[in-house]
Amino acid sequence: MRKLIFAINTTLDGCCDHTKFYPDEETMPYFVRLTRDADAFVYGRKTYQLMVPYWPDAAKEDPSDEFAQAFDAVKKIIVFSQSLDNPTEEKTRIVHTGLQDEILKLKQEPGKNILTGGVTIPSQLAELGLIDEYHFVVHPIVIGEGRRLFEGINLQEKLQLKLVESTVFNSGVVVLRYLKQ
Repeated sequence: MRKLIFAINTTLDGCCDHTKFYPDEETMPYFVRLTRDADAFVYGRKTYQLMVPYWPDAAKEDPSDEFAQAFDAVKKIIVFSQSLDNPTEEKTRIVHTGLQDEILKLKQEPGKNILTGGVTIPSQLAELGLIDEYHFVVHPIVIGEGRRLFEGINLQEKLQLKLVESTVFNSGVVVLRYLKQ
């Protein structure tokens, strides 16, 4: 069965609002590896519109941009949205309902890992117990405002995770990789 991996940049105070801080150059190779090991993305509308068409356009403009190339090579993008009707990319499919059923079906298909990012959809996926791995890329800053990690999550029971890897970059960024127990 394919793994669903949630990967996100966050600050020490849990801010994951991309408008409040920017990842450093050391984190990009990490995200390139994660993206190359995936062949599907699962996003909500906001994250989708943040990522597409930006990264596909960047891949066309700069063939040396490894992340853009890895992003553009992913075969399938599933977007859960109540307001979006038309995808901007051929490989994108908009889904309006059935998050759990859609993810369970996607995990059964042959292929590489499935990546998700953002706040709303990953929070819903965590509530449903569908995320297999969590990758938190923690930047050594405190913002004090902005969208927070797992904002508004409503768990039936505690989510137990097991730390299986930690990596510290020269910049002080720490990557924490957890598996669902």
